[in-house]
Amino acid sequence: MTDSAAEAVPLRTIALNWSRIGVTGFGGPPTHIALLRRLVVDERGWIDPREFEDAVAACNLLPGPASTQLAIFLARRLGGPRAAVVGGLGFIVPAVILVTALSALFFGAAPPLWIRGAGAGAGAAVAAVAIRAGIDLARPSLGRTPHRGRWLIYLALGLAGAATIGPYLVLVLLACGLIELGVERGLVPSGGAHGWAPVLAPAVAAASTGGMAAVAWVAFKVGALSYGGGFVIIPLMQGDAVHTYHWMTSAQFLDAVALGQVTPGPVVATVAAVGYAARGVGGAAVAAAVAFAPSFAFVLIGGGHFDRIRTSPRAQAFLAGAGPAAIGAILGAAIPLAGALRESWEFAVLAAAAVVLLAARWGIVGTLLGAGVVGTVAALAGAPVPR
Repeated sequence: MTDSAAEAVPLRTIALNWSRIGVTGFGGPPTHIALLRRLVVDERGWIDPREFEDAVAACNLLPGPASTQLAIFLARRLGGPRAAVVGGLGFIVPAVILVTALSALFFGAAPPLWIRGAGAGAGAAVAAVAIRAGIDLARPSLGRTPHRGRWLIYLALGLAGAATIGPYLVLVLLACGLIELGVERGLVPSGGAHGWAPVLAPAVAAASTGGMAAVAWVAFKVGALSYGGGFVIIPLMQGDAVHTYHWMTSAQFLDAVALGQVTPGPVVATVAAVGYAARGVGGAAVAAAVAFAPSFAFVLIGGGHFDRIRTSPRAQAFLAGAGPAAIGAILGAAIPLAGALRESWEFAVLAAAAVVLLAARWGIVGTLLGAGVVGTVAALAGAPVPR
């Protein structure tokens, strides 16, 4: 993958098309990748199918939101560094603005009862969405690995980390990647991954100030130190946002996750809701800027070397450990999410969501919107609604 097409596509064209995907891209990374492929491969013929697939593979080897990095990389490939910035912002900014605006509505001093009910209903279904997302990722990942035993160990470690030490989950992801890298290079015995589990506990306590520096740190973990994207960000944020810094209640955090799922654009925009709860609009802006800045840096600095990244045995080995751990973390995120529910009707919504998502295979956005409607009806009918 070279920059031979740099300056070939006007900035205005990239701005319009990437912004359109940012506004209409409901459904998370699979939808974003499909929309980008349709645009640059099928409709415009700017990039050949093999190069597109190579770009997807390379972005999946990087920490942070892979579909966002893909959007930035494709814009860079077609129009150079300026296009990368323009296209990336077009893809990201609509989601951040929408999540911030909805956060002002949901997390205001006195949100209307129907809003609280909608948030509670959609939030109740989020744990089922996490399970669906984890299963969808686990099946192809397990089918590709030649080392199922180690894959299952990494999965279990990620699940346990998400359920117990969420804010420090990044240590689990990094450790699993490094362990597998050591195994592949002969530095760690292939059966030695079991013995690493005790060292995956947090080594240091988080900063206790709770100010903008804390907002930036939480966002940095999401954008630069997480593998798997999507729901991996939930355990990274939940412990800090709810328990460490008390920026929001458990119910409000569920609302934030639901907002990130039902809005278009990158799911990582959820971090703007956490930033808003912490420090208002300024906090949302700082959180979004810090979370997405690493994606721009990775692509602008290293985009010309994506071929080497994709074919690097070291990168492949690292992801072979960090990837299953990230999938386990997505599954493990369902535990604290379900544990945040308080009302009996919310558990009924969760059970119904699990059925329609896992058995009937309904869409995630439609399921969350339906759960929100159920929550609104329940709240207006007099059911207790968590604050």
